[in-house]
Amino acid sequence: MTSQTERSIPELFGDAMAQLAKLVGNEFALARAEISEKAGQVGRAAAMIGAGVVVMIPALVLLLFAAAAALIKNGFSDPVAYLCAGGGAALVAGILIAIGLNRLSADAMVPAITLQQVEKDKIAAKEMVR
Repeated sequence: MTSQTERSIPELFGDAMAQLAKLVGNEFALARAEISEKAGQVGRAAAMIGAGVVVMIPALVLLLFAAAAALIKNGFSDPVAYLCAGGGAALVAGILIAIGLNRLSADAMVPAITLQQVEKDKIAAKEMVR
Protein backbone atom coordinates (compact mmCIF):
# COMPACT_ATOMS: atom_id res chain seq x y z
CA MET A 1 0.00 0.00 0.00
CA THR A 2 1.25 3.52 -0.72
CA SER A 3 2.09 5.97 2.05
CA GLN A 4 -0.06 9.03 2.79
CA THR A 5 2.38 11.31 0.94
CA GLU A 6 2.42 9.14 -2.21
CA ARG A 7 -1.31 8.82 -2.81
CA SER A 8 -2.62 9.27 -6.32
CA ILE A 9 -5.10 11.93 -7.35
CA PRO A 10 -7.91 9.38 -7.87
CA GLU A 11 -7.33 8.06 -4.34
CA LEU A 12 -7.38 11.57 -2.90
CA PHE A 13 -10.49 12.41 -4.89
CA GLY A 14 -12.17 9.19 -3.73
CA ASP A 15 -11.36 9.99 -0.10
CA ALA A 16 -12.69 13.53 -0.53
CA MET A 17 -15.94 12.19 -2.01
CA ALA A 18 -16.28 9.65 0.83
CA GLN A 19 -15.82 12.42 3.38
CA LEU A 20 -18.32 14.59 1.54
CA ALA A 21 -20.87 11.74 1.49
CA LYS A 22 -20.38 11.22 5.23
CA LEU A 23 -20.79 14.95 5.78
CA VAL A 24 -24.05 15.02 3.82
CA GLY A 25 -25.31 12.04 5.83
CA ASN A 26 -24.46 13.84 9.06
CA GLU A 27 -26.29 16.95 7.84
CA PHE A 28 -29.41 14.91 7.14
CA ALA A 29 -29.20 13.37 10.62
CA LEU A 30 -28.86 16.84 12.15
CA ALA A 31 -31.83 18.11 10.12
CA ARG A 32 -33.98 15.14 11.21
CA ALA A 33 -33.08 15.72 14.86
CA GLU A 34 -33.79 19.44 14.68
CA ILE A 35 -37.09 18.99 12.86
CA SER A 36 -38.11 16.35 15.40
CA GLU A 37 -37.30 18.77 18.20
CA LYS A 38 -39.36 21.52 16.54
CA ALA A 39 -42.29 19.13 16.08
CA GLY A 40 -42.14 18.21 19.75
CA GLN A 41 -42.09 21.89 20.64
CA VAL A 42 -45.19 22.50 18.50
CA GLY A 43 -46.95 19.49 20.07
CA ARG A 44 -46.26 20.67 23.61
CA ALA A 45 -47.39 24.20 22.75
CA ALA A 46 -50.61 22.89 21.19
CA ALA A 47 -51.34 20.79 24.27
CA MET A 48 -50.93 23.80 26.56
CA ILE A 49 -53.10 25.94 24.28
CA GLY A 50 -55.78 23.25 24.28
CA ALA A 51 -55.75 22.98 28.07
CA GLY A 52 -55.98 26.74 28.40
CA VAL A 53 -58.91 26.88 26.00
CA VAL A 54 -60.83 24.22 27.91
CA VAL A 55 -60.45 26.18 31.15
CA MET A 56 -61.03 29.58 29.57
CA ILE A 57 -64.29 28.89 27.73
CA PRO A 58 -66.61 28.75 30.78
CA ALA A 59 -64.87 31.76 32.33
CA LEU A 60 -65.26 33.75 29.14
CA VAL A 61 -68.96 32.90 28.88
CA LEU A 62 -69.56 34.14 32.43
CA LEU A 63 -67.59 37.34 31.77
CA LEU A 64 -69.56 38.00 28.60
CA PHE A 65 -72.85 37.53 30.44
CA ALA A 66 -71.63 39.94 33.14
CA ALA A 67 -70.65 42.52 30.50
CA ALA A 68 -74.02 42.15 28.78
CA ALA A 69 -75.82 42.50 32.13
CA ALA A 70 -73.88 45.70 32.83
CA LEU A 71 -74.85 47.07 29.41
CA ILE A 72 -78.51 46.16 30.02
CA LYS A 73 -78.41 47.86 33.42
CA ASN A 74 -77.06 51.01 31.75
CA GLY A 75 -80.00 51.21 29.34
CA PHE A 76 -79.06 49.03 26.34
CA SER A 77 -81.67 46.63 25.04
CA ASP A 78 -80.98 42.91 25.56
CA PRO A 79 -80.09 42.11 21.93
CA VAL A 80 -77.78 45.13 21.57
CA ALA A 81 -76.02 44.34 24.87
CA TYR A 82 -75.43 40.71 23.87
CA LEU A 83 -74.28 41.77 20.42
CA CYS A 84 -71.76 44.24 21.88
CA ALA A 85 -70.40 41.67 24.34
CA GLY A 86 -70.15 38.97 21.66
CA GLY A 87 -68.63 41.32 19.09
CA GLY A 88 -65.97 42.46 21.55
CA ALA A 89 -65.12 38.84 22.36
CA ALA A 90 -64.93 37.97 18.66
CA LEU A 91 -62.55 40.88 18.05
CA VAL A 92 -60.23 39.80 20.89
CA ALA A 93 -60.38 36.18 19.69
CA GLY A 94 -59.44 37.23 16.15
CA ILE A 95 -56.41 39.16 17.42
CA LEU A 96 -55.26 36.22 19.56
CA ILE A 97 -55.67 33.77 16.67
CA ALA A 98 -53.63 36.04 14.38
CA ILE A 99 -50.83 36.24 16.96
CA GLY A 100 -50.84 32.46 17.41
CA LEU A 101 -50.72 31.80 13.67
CA ASN A 102 -47.84 34.26 13.33
CA ARG A 103 -45.86 32.37 16.00
CA LEU A 104 -46.41 29.09 14.15
CA SER A 105 -45.34 30.52 10.80
CA ALA A 106 -42.91 28.73 8.53
CA ASP A 107 -40.16 31.21 9.42
CA ALA A 108 -40.39 30.27 13.10
CA MET A 109 -40.09 26.55 12.29
CA VAL A 110 -37.03 26.78 10.02
CA PRO A 111 -34.22 24.47 11.19
CA ALA A 112 -31.77 27.37 11.56
CA ILE A 113 -28.91 25.39 13.11
CA THR A 114 -28.96 22.87 10.27
CA LEU A 115 -28.99 25.60 7.64
CA GLN A 116 -26.03 27.35 9.28
CA GLN A 117 -24.10 24.08 9.42
CA VAL A 118 -24.87 23.31 5.78
CA GLU A 119 -23.49 26.71 4.78
CA LYS A 120 -20.29 26.04 6.75
CA ASP A 121 -19.98 22.60 5.17
CA LYS A 122 -20.52 24.02 1.70
CA ILE A 123 -17.63 26.42 2.27
CA ALA A 124 -15.46 23.57 3.62
CA ALA A 125 -16.32 21.39 0.60
CA LYS A 126 -15.32 24.19 -1.77
CA GLU A 127 -12.02 24.55 0.07
CA MET A 128 -11.46 20.78 -0.09
CA VAL A 129 -11.96 20.72 -3.85
CA ARG A 130 -9.39 23.49 -4.39
